Amino acid sequence: WDPHFGQPAVEAFTRGGAEGPVNIATSGVYQWWYTIGLRTNQDLYNGALFLTLGSAVFLFAGWLHLQPTFQPSLSWFKNAESRLNHHLSGLFGVSSLAWTGHLVHVAIPESRGQHVGWDNFLTTLPHPQGLAPFFTGNWAAYAQNPDSASHLFNTSEGSGTAILTFLGGFHPQTQSLWLTDMAHHHLAIAVLFIVAGHMYRTNFGIGHSMQQILDAHTPPAGGLGAGHKGIFDTVNNSLHFQLGLALAAVGTISLVAQHMYSLPPYAFLAQDFTTQAALYTHHQYIAGFIMCGAFAHGAIFFIRDYDPEQNKGNVLARILDHKEAIISHLSWASLFLGFHTLGPHDHNDVVQAFGTPEKQILIEPVFAQWIQASHGKSLYGFDLLLSSSTSAASAAGQSLWLPGWLEAINNNSNSLFLTIGPGDFLVHHAIALGLHTTTLILVKGALDARGSKLMPDKKDFGYS
Repeated sequence: WDPHFGQPAVEAFTRGGAEGPVNIATSGVYQWWYTIGLRTNQDLYNGALFLTLGSAVFLFAGWLHLQPTFQPSLSWFKNAESRLNHHLSGLFGVSSLAWTGHLVHVAIPESRGQHVGWDNFLTTLPHPQGLAPFFTGNWAAYAQNPDSASHLFNTSEGSGTAILTFLGGFHPQTQSLWLTDMAHHHLAIAVLFIVAGHMYRTNFGIGHSMQQILDAHTPPAGGLGAGHKGIFDTVNNSLHFQLGLALAAVGTISLVAQHMYSLPPYAFLAQDFTTQAALYTHHQYIAGFIMCGAFAHGAIFFIRDYDPEQNKGNVLARILDHKEAIISHLSWASLFLGFHTLGPHDHNDVVQAFGTPEKQILIEPVFAQWIQASHGKSLYGFDLLLSSSTSAASAAGQSLWLPGWLEAINNNSNSLFLTIGPGDFLVHHAIALGLHTTTLILVKGALDARGSKLMPDKKDFGYS
């Protein structure tokens, strides 16, 4: 039996609602393009051309800043506050605002059957009242008359005029988040980050100083050491530490990308099961590689850049001081998971092979089911919180957001809260085994990089 051939493959590559395999690609790009308003090859060609020209500009900018006349000085790279301000406001804030603009001006009109391109985007109003509600303070107008539940994506049938909403739940036909909700989300993110980009002290005497914030992060009563004292200079003077932190953040974000199938932002992604599995696997792989890089550069930091005097008693020193406890805890957790996942798998395989599947050890994930039930999933019959129609939580949410949410969460055509059972229990513990063992290896490698009981002076050995 091979899932790549025969009937199983036909089923795997058949989208929900289709009669046979229709997948052109399993990367999800078609769903993304369709959602953001691209409809034809000409649209794709224009987009590719625009990005090619943009990349040429950035290539030139990169070359320019390598020339002695335009080379930034070292102090420029150590100015943390300026960098924070620019990255928060410019990178996150303005780009999120620009994306809101694209969603409102292009994607939402396209989803309502109105084509917007380079030729008419300056003359097409995304909202019938234009900017009048914005300047008169009547912002609620932008949320009025949203798309109806009977809206057919890419047509005007059942469509509304709202551009910024807070509907919650999913578009009934595409089973993806409402485009108007996502536009609202990105606008809110933009406002927050543009404000955040004005928080740190640069040339003027106002605003936060990162050095002062970190030095003030000292736990009261002194029982937990010196807190974050000395951390600012340690991070600011170590490129490896900075790279390690950046990789750890990006790796974690890639792990979280699995939400793409529980809260699909792209139209019709929920019906494309192979693509969802491929996207999950893709992002887990990326997270795995990047997290390994984070710990590798953390280890190099501890060998090359860590100064015990400068970090006396602070959080880094304390981690090194009780590294044996950290490593041994990870060790027993990995061993426990190893025996308690491989053992049941082993047992189940053997009893299956001997023709007695009823002897399998199958454990229901009751705690996870309880969490799903408390959020409103009625299948398990737990009858508590939102899955109980008589609870205070249900009564409070009835008029606000509950009808759409309960419909979505109990609808089998989306993958918001997948029904879970003993197979999920085994698989999740197998994943936990991989994660904890990998973490054990990486943490032990980083914390023992300077020296261990076996080799106390390891940091002086050189790179051999």
